Parts: sequence; C-alpha cells; structure tokens
Amino acid sequence: MFVAQRTADLSKPDAYRELNAQLAGLFADERDGLANCANLAALLYELLPDLNWAGFYFLRRNELVLGPFQGRVACVRIALSRGVCGTAARERRTVVVPDVHAFPGHIACDERSRSEIVVPLLRGDDLVGVLDLDSPREARFDQQDADGLQAAVELLLEHSDLSHLCSPT
Repeated sequence: MFVAQRTADLSKPDAYRELNAQLAGLFADERDGLANCANLAALLYELLPDLNWAGFYFLRRNELVLGPFQGRVACVRIALSRGVCGTAARERRTVVVPDVHAFPGHIACDERSRSEIVVPLLRGDDLVGVLDLDSPREARFDQQDADGLQAAVELLLEHSDLSHLCSPT
C-alpha cells in the first residue's frame, strides 16, 4: 500500500522534489498511462495546498478530451481555440494564470476557481494532452509550480504508455 508523505512543512521546491520522488516510486513498476495519470492527479490533489481540481485532458482529433482527475465534475471537451487548456495545448507551453476571470476565453467549469496552471504533455513536438490544476485562491501558481509540475509531467511521460489515451489526428 502506498501512503503519500506530506509536504506541507517543506519549501515549494523541496515539496516538489518530494512529490516527484514519490511519483517515481509509484511509476517504477507501472507503464499503464491511465493508471499513472489517475495516481498523479490524486497525489497532486492530496499533497498540494489550495487546489480544487487536478487532472488531465488528452488530444483526440483536434480537441482536448477529459481524462483522469480529482475535483468537481469537469468540462468533457475543450477546443484548442478556447480557455487556458486550449492555449497551453495550441502554444505548447505552460500557462500560469493568476486570475482566471481576467483571462480571455476562460472556461468556467467550477465557479470557485480563481487561478490556474496548465502544463502540456509533449513527446518531442507531438502534443499528447495537458495537465490542468485549478485553485480557489488567486495567484496560487508561480514559476516554482511550473518547474515542479514540468518535472512531474516528464516522469509521467518517461514511465507511461499514453498512446491509447490520445489520437492527434
């Protein structure tokens, strides 16, 4: 049985180092992308403070489709032309939004969300999907979160077969 080690008393960089060490252990003997995405979403939701949603969207035929997540019921499909997730996917870069209400085209799946970070899942130049985190606290995310979550995504990509979760064309 896996028991998540708390990170609340650590600095943000140390908390992400600990979280990613725990992820490496979770992924060590598992290649199934669905299982690994579910565990990553659950671990982020459990260990990171001030989240109200953590999960994945996968690229399927030029739109993002909901994958494993923790939080309230979510939007199922997101066009690449819409919202923070669509922007991160289209531009293939991490997007940090301090105030989602000021972001043009923001999609409000949960009215409690105030800030958001979206990290693209990239294999080379190919987009697989995105990791999306929402917070009820304004300006919750920063560059340290972007760096820590990028490391988590790299672990996921390295240890997981995600081919059955996405279909880019």
